[in-house]
Amino acid sequence: MRGLIVTADDFGAALAVNEAVETAHREGVLTAASLMVGGPAAADAVTRARAMPTLRVGLHLVLVEGRPVLPMAEVGRLVDSAGWFRADMARAGASMFFDPAARRQLAAEIEAQFRAFAQTGLCLDHVNAHKHFHLHPTIASLIVKIGRRHGLRAVRIPIEPRGALALAEPAGRYRRDLVVDLWSALARRRFRNAGLLAPDHVFGLRWSGAMTARRLRALIENLPQGLSEIYLHPATRGGFAGAAAGYGYSDELAALIAPEVLDAAKTGAIRLGGFVDFAGPRGTARGVAA
Repeated sequence: MRGLIVTADDFGAALAVNEAVETAHREGVLTAASLMVGGPAAADAVTRARAMPTLRVGLHLVLVEGRPVLPMAEVGRLVDSAGWFRADMARAGASMFFDPAARRQLAAEIEAQFRAFAQTGLCLDHVNAHKHFHLHPTIASLIVKIGRRHGLRAVRIPIEPRGALALAEPAGRYRRDLVVDLWSALARRRFRNAGLLAPDHVFGLRWSGAMTARRLRALIENLPQGLSEIYLHPATRGGFAGAAAGYGYSDELAALIAPEVLDAAKTGAIRLGGFVDFAGPRGTARGVAA
């Protein structure tokens, strides 16, 4: 039995995203969503999630290209003059690593986002971060420390097996990203050593914003053994504030509810769920074959 989590990121970013998450869960294969607690449509997302008890909801930490939950005066080392998190992840990451004041503010902001999630009353399914910034060693360490106080049990690690991609789309070219692979391997070891569940495989990097029904079905049909997560960015339309240029938001929603995708996921060899549905003792995956 192979395990599969199908996640929508940026829940709460816009009404168009929230509408797509609801449709994809009620009518399609979506099992989980990652909530931006400071997003413009976060309150609407929480209302929808409360009405869908089978949707597993986690925290999508925003520490880059967004606004903090805390007042600007309390995170001045992390934001620009307009109050936005810095977009230059290399410089921001260096500041978080070397600047003690920045680390203190970072810890306070991560705590504030965990606390804001707790105040929704939703069960915390998982955590990840916008732009995979949780691979940063300082952020990863704080997630472990702070997450323990909030019942954290699982986290995404973006390790995408190229062999499965090649089976799903043989005509593609799939080169290794040595930097991402290294940071991902180190982060997975850190999180698993802390007793947190991290899936064996994660899909969504190579086809971010371009996960068509054909690709999604092919991935499901060629899932490797173990626990996999496929993450997407569905929305009923693009063009909302913060939307990424070139992303096929409505195409990704269409993929999640496509009949051929639903058929592929119904095979008895695949078990669908959220992270908590697979979380065993000490970060192990329950009910799937490694």
